Amino acid sequence: MKRANLVRALLALAVVAVSVYLTVTTSPRLGLDLRGGTQIVLETRDSPTTQADREATDRTLEVLRRRVDALGVAEPNIARSGDNRIIVELPGLQDPREAADVLGRTAQLTFHPVLGAAGAEKQEKGEKEEKPQEEERVLPDESGQRLRLGPAELTGEGVENAEAAIDQQTGGGWYVTVDLRGGGKGAWAELTGQAACSPAGDPKRRVAIVLDDRIISAPQVDPSVACDVGITGGSTQITGSFTQEEAKELALLIDGGALPVPVEIIEQRTVGPTLGEEAIDASARAAVIGTALTALFIIVVYRLLGGLAAVALVCYGLISYAALIALGATLTLPGLAGFVLAIGMAVDANVLVFERAREEYAARRGKGARSLRTAATEGFRNAFSAIADSNITTLLAAGLLFFFASGPVRGFGVTLSIGVLASMISALIITRVLVEFAVSRRAVRTRPAVTGISREGRVREWLARRQPDLMRHGRRWLAVSAAAVVLAGSGIAVRGLDFGVEFTGGRLIEYSTARPVDPEEVRSALADAGFPRAVVQSSGEDDVSVRVDELSNAQAAEVQETVEEVGGETEKIRDELIGPSLGDELRRGALIALGIALAAQMLYLAIRFRWTFGAAAVVAMAHDVLILVGVFAWLGKPIDGVFLAALLTVIGYSVNDSVVVFDRVRELWGANRKMPFPTVANTAIVQTVPRTVNTGLGALFILAALALLGGDSLTDFALALLVGITVGTWSSMFTATPVAIELEARSSAPPPRPSSSKSYAAAAAARADRPRGGRRGDTGAQV
Repeated sequence: MKRANLVRALLALAVVAVSVYLTVTTSPRLGLDLRGGTQIVLETRDSPTTQADREATDRTLEVLRRRVDALGVAEPNIARSGDNRIIVELPGLQDPREAADVLGRTAQLTFHPVLGAAGAEKQEKGEKEEKPQEEERVLPDESGQRLRLGPAELTGEGVENAEAAIDQQTGGGWYVTVDLRGGGKGAWAELTGQAACSPAGDPKRRVAIVLDDRIISAPQVDPSVACDVGITGGSTQITGSFTQEEAKELALLIDGGALPVPVEIIEQRTVGPTLGEEAIDASARAAVIGTALTALFIIVVYRLLGGLAAVALVCYGLISYAALIALGATLTLPGLAGFVLAIGMAVDANVLVFERAREEYAARRGKGARSLRTAATEGFRNAFSAIADSNITTLLAAGLLFFFASGPVRGFGVTLSIGVLASMISALIITRVLVEFAVSRRAVRTRPAVTGISREGRVREWLARRQPDLMRHGRRWLAVSAAAVVLAGSGIAVRGLDFGVEFTGGRLIEYSTARPVDPEEVRSALADAGFPRAVVQSSGEDDVSVRVDELSNAQAAEVQETVEEVGGETEKIRDELIGPSLGDELRRGALIALGIALAAQMLYLAIRFRWTFGAAAVVAMAHDVLILVGVFAWLGKPIDGVFLAALLTVIGYSVNDSVVVFDRVRELWGANRKMPFPTVANTAIVQTVPRTVNTGLGALFILAALALLGGDSLTDFALALLVGITVGTWSSMFTATPVAIELEARSSAPPPRPSSSKSYAAAAAARADRPRGGRRGDTGAQV
């Protein structure tokens, strides 16, 4: 065994061994959409005195962490996202009302002097109401009386701790004891001392305790307190006719600490545990069956080498899974889809290698016993550039998902990136080690037919016999593509786009009812209950979804009660709340991601190939995007974050196909720079059709399994990819290539230089397609 092969074998063994160890010993971190629970995203806002920067957000996070711990949720997770966002994950929590109330309240506790009553008393005496001074505030107390408050003399920062207790001696009910610290003790004594100077019964003898712009208590200072002396000792009680729950919640908020800056809930997602379990089971079935069908397909087509590639696919699964665990990445439902989808990427790399090996073997047939081993080695070497380029463009799309998407869709970008890298390791290292070991065996060398590369395949043989000139009518293909774009675009104009709550803001709740319900009946019941603008749709087989622009947690409980009246016992299986600001941001992010995706792909292809190739690939990508969006518009499918993930993945697939064609164009054109470009392009398409067909079929097996077995939540995702990959296969041959021919006809740039690593097959193909001259019977041989 050569030293390079030995190094690859040891590296492959080490990677697989580490992957097996991590898989056996470590459990994955499941997202809330797989294990059930609630996720709340809060955004910090500027206050009059504090800017909501990274430092203030970090302090807010620590306060929220204490509040979350006090909720008693098992294994909560809280982390900062960006400079001013905090993500709180609460596994198992199905009713987010208490958590949202506790986390969303700022607990801005302040103590104010009362300057007198406002409004009602002066109007009764016929006096003109005084205008509040600039620093005054007017708030109603717990009985509804409006009080004029002076500037805060004490804030929550002077509070040491707070505890709820009940007055068992007098039966006065629940109250909260507040212990003060540091400067808070002196400020409290001064504040109560000033109030004690007013006569009993005067509003000015009261002290207002304000929580989040609401007076929770405004007690009179006891007559025993002396003027200018106040209450000393650093302890006080807050009374206000509290129930036990209200007193404990208030003590929790005060003891947890006042937030340095206000926060706003901009996103809230709740997933029922049954939905998560069903999603895991459905995705696992789809992965197993899809992988088995794909493995069977490549074994039938490539025989022994296909079987070795199937073994490498199993290793790919181990490596991807272990990488997710090692990085501590959260596995989400779209992430599972990305994990399964990346199997298609691994198949693509193997198909590229085996098709190149077939070409090399056919070109070297009869050149000696080493031709089989040499063809396999050359297949890996010559396919490397196309594999690298296509995977890099997919990584660009996955990276854009990570930076511009949010929630579970971001997990799809992470999983897809890991899957792409693992597929390259699987195809270029593991498969190569296995293949080179196999073709070195005497039993295999003497029986080349078992390898699957000794014949060119039925598709290639049929094309060789027919020699079709596909680019003879390039403009006709462009007309067909343009007609398809117009037809799809008319769907956007006629039907419009149904944007999901991620892009519009609002709240979407999905319910599972005990008996089937008619959406119209639910819609009518909700209108009678005070929700006339609720959009009700069927979801899955027996479920129903309700979408409303604005809906509080209390109103959500009313909606569920209404649905229960119609459908019997009802279980909430999904709940998504997106604030309007976040919806605008996500919509902008989606457009930016698409724009950058097109620009980045064009720039990369222009650098790696030619600007004409890059522009042609971008035209094909735009063609695929418009058709896919138009199909979803005609079908009335939602345009949401999962669709965005599918769309960017389709862009990656579209570029993959274009890269393979243009890589072959560059190779053939470099081998014969005098050959007309349309001839070169046509030859490249004909030579790459077997790869396109086999890769497309391999991906279709995976996607069909996802569509049929992946559950309702993955059906639209798989449908988008099925449409996108089908359209992308067409556009790489009949849109991108004709556009490149038209652009090259107007370009003065010279043909590419001959490659220093030109393949034997490419040279043979160039000679075969070279225009014949000279006398009859001239073979074209030169000396």
